[in-house]
Amino acid sequence: MSDCIFCKIAKGEIPSELLYENQHVVAFKDINPQAPIHLLVIPKEHIPSATDLTAIQIKELIPEIFTAIHHLVKEFNLDSKGYRIVNNCGQFGGQSVTHLHFHILGGQQLQLSLG
Repeated sequence: MSDCIFCKIAKGEIPSELLYENQHVVAFKDINPQAPIHLLVIPKEHIPSATDLTAIQIKELIPEIFTAIHHLVKEFNLDSKGYRIVNNCGQFGGQSVTHLHFHILGGQQLQLSLG
């Protein structure tokens, strides 16, 4: 999608320090961090939300995303004390960018917030 900020980051059209990249996904720091460590993992392909994933994408892409998450958690030393993985889906789920993305939050004690 031509006006999607995450697509532009994934294509290198908007400069960003990529922390992880492979053929299918990229990861970078969130520009509005909600924790000392706040990273985003996105597919390079434009997928609006988790609701829009196909069966093939669930089988092939989601493991790529979680491989990236696993790598980043170790790289940022979040594995010993814990971290949060968040995927907001749709307007009522709090999704602010209509491109599938997963937040990794850590570096401090996180509060339970479902509200």
